Amino acid sequence: MNLRLLALFPLTALAAACGSLAPQQAGHGPAVTAITFSETPSPESETDMLRTYTRSVARVSYADGSSREFPLSYQSLFKNTDAISEVKGRKYAAAQAFDVDMAPIMDPNGDAVIAETADGNSLHQVGDKVFLINHWEYDDVLADGHEARKVPSWYSRMPMHMSLSEIAQGRDGKLSVKNQKPVDFSSVNGGWIFCAGSLTPWNTHIGGEEDYDLSFVPGEKEYKTTQAALKSLNQAYFKGRQQANPYHYGYATEVAVRPDGGYEVSKHYQMGRGAWELARFANDGRTAIFGDDGSYSGLFMFVADQANNPKAGGSLYAAKWKQTSGDGSDGDTQASISWIKLGSSTHAEIKALIDKGLTQADIFETSLSAKPGFTATRSGSAETIWLKLKPGMEQAAAFLETRRYAAYLGATTEFTKGEGVAFNHQDKKLYYALSYIQGSMKANDGGPVDHIRLKENSAGATMTFDLAQGQRDQHGQLIASGYVPYQAHIEDKLLGRPIAADAQGNTADIRFTANTDNLYFSEKMRTLFIGEDSGAHVNNYVWAYNVDSKQLTRILNIAAGAEATGLQVVENLNGHAYLMGNTQHQGDWIKTQNKELTQRLEAKAAELTGKNQYGVSNYRLQADVGYIGGLPAIR
Repeated sequence: MNLRLLALFPLTALAAACGSLAPQQAGHGPAVTAITFSETPSPESETDMLRTYTRSVARVSYADGSSREFPLSYQSLFKNTDAISEVKGRKYAAAQAFDVDMAPIMDPNGDAVIAETADGNSLHQVGDKVFLINHWEYDDVLADGHEARKVPSWYSRMPMHMSLSEIAQGRDGKLSVKNQKPVDFSSVNGGWIFCAGSLTPWNTHIGGEEDYDLSFVPGEKEYKTTQAALKSLNQAYFKGRQQANPYHYGYATEVAVRPDGGYEVSKHYQMGRGAWELARFANDGRTAIFGDDGSYSGLFMFVADQANNPKAGGSLYAAKWKQTSGDGSDGDTQASISWIKLGSSTHAEIKALIDKGLTQADIFETSLSAKPGFTATRSGSAETIWLKLKPGMEQAAAFLETRRYAAYLGATTEFTKGEGVAFNHQDKKLYYALSYIQGSMKANDGGPVDHIRLKENSAGATMTFDLAQGQRDQHGQLIASGYVPYQAHIEDKLLGRPIAADAQGNTADIRFTANTDNLYFSEKMRTLFIGEDSGAHVNNYVWAYNVDSKQLTRILNIAAGAEATGLQVVENLNGHAYLMGNTQHQGDWIKTQNKELTQRLEAKAAELTGKNQYGVSNYRLQADVGYIGGLPAIR
C-alpha cells in the first residue's frame, strides 16, 4: 500500500460528552436491524485539513421499531513518537525500530529510527484482557527531513516490527494503553514491511509481510532494490553478523497472544511468498485470500487441510481471469475466475527448503530475452523474464517464488496494486481493493499475456467476487472450500471517478472513493468500510458502503497527506463496538496539489505541531493510532 497512517478508532460508547451507555446502547435491548451514517463534510480550513476527524452521526434502528442517533467522535489513542514501548526496563517511542538483539536501530545521522507508518490492527480479547497488535510498515522520512529510501547509504528500508499493547476499556467504552512492548521477530529472522492485518477465526493476529524488495532476479532492472534491502537487513538488523536470506521474508505472519501478555510468532511459509497486503481468512478457518500489492500481481488463495491450523498444511492456488464483458468503465464489467493449483505443503516442509539455503538460481533458469524451452512471464514489474523450471523444484517454486510460478503456469499476474480483501459471508461475496487500474490491467499492455483488458482508471476500484463451493482446479480436482471466487464484477458505485484537477488539486471526485486500500466488511452492519490511500485526494477518507441500499457515505476525514490504514470492525467487545484504523505518512502531499495550498498547509502544520532540532515540522514525523467513539455493541 502506499504508506500512510489512518487512526485506530472504535465505535464505542458516546465518548466523553455522553457518559456511560444506557442498557439498550450496551446491547441488552432489542436487536439492531439497520445502521445508517450521516456524511462527514470535506474539510475547508487548513486546520481541519490537517486533522483526522468525523462529524458523522450513526442512526441505529432496532427490532422494536425504535431508533437512536449516536454522534461519532475521533480520539487519539497514542502517537508513533510517544515513549510508551518498554524493552528491558527502558521506554522507547512506540514506533522505534529494533535490531536482532532488541536494541534500538539508529539512522545514518545517529537519530532513532521511528516509523511514521502505523498499519494493520487487531483489537481482541484474550481471556479477560484486551490487547491491540498494530503494525509499523516502514520508515518514510528521517528526522532531518530526508526521504528514507533516497538516503545514499545502507539505509534503504528498515526492518520493522509490530507493537503489542494491553488495553484498558472504560465502562463508557473509552480505550487507553496500559502497557506496550514491541514484538520480537528474531526467532523468524526479523520482519519486513508489515502492511495490513486481520484477526483470524481462532483469535490470533495475522499480518501481511509486503515484500516489494527482495524478489528480483539478478539482471533485472530493479535487482538493485533487492541488493539495497539485503544490505539494510545485514547491517541494520543483523549488525553484520549474519547475511539475510530473501526467502525469510514475504509471508503471512501470525502473532498469537497469551492471556499473560506473552506471544508466539510464526511465519506461514506454507501459505506462499509475495507482496502480501494481508491474508484474510474466511469463517471456515481454512480459506484465505491474499491482497497482493505492486504491479503485475496476482490473486492467490490458500486452503488449509485443517480448520484453524494452517501450519498443518494446505494447498495454494492462483486465479486466472477470463473477461466476459465490459471494460471497467461502468458496472457492466464481468469476468469468470478459474484456479490453478500451485502445490500443497506443510510449514515444516517449506521451512526445510529454506533452511537448505535455496536461491532463485536453484529453482529456475532465467533469461532476459526469448530462449527455446523458456516461458515468458511478468511478475512484480513490467519487465519480461523468461523462465525454465529446474527438475524437481515444483514445490520450491510454488511456495518460495509464488508469483513467478503462477505466471509460469498460466495464472493471471496482471492485477495492479491489489490491496485489502474482505469476506461477506452471508451473501457469499469477496471484496478486493485495486488502488489503480492501469499498466498491466489495460488491454494491450505489452505483456506476454493479456487476460485483463480494462479501461485505465487512476482512481482505482473495489472489485466484487462471487463465492461458491464445488469449484475445481486446472486438473479437475475439487477445491475443498465453500469460499472460492468464481466470477467478478465492478459495481459502478465502487469505481473511482478521475477528474481534471480542481482548485485544491484533487484529481478524483471527492464524492466517491479514490485509490481504495483497506477494506473491512461488518456482517451485522451490512456495511463495507473502505479506507483510501490516494494520490488523487488531498485528504483521504474512510467510507461506509451499505451493500443493501448501495449508499456510499464519507465518515472520516484523514489528516492531509496521510493514508487510511488499520481498518478493523469489532462488533461487540464487552458491550461496545469499535471501528479501528490508523493514519500514516502525514504531509506526503499529492503531486497535483495546489502549490499555494501546500505552502499554507505547511505553515499551519508547523504552527500546530512545532519543529524538531532540524527545523522539520513534527506534522511530517508524527502519526496517530486512535479511534472513533460512538456506537454501541452491534448484536
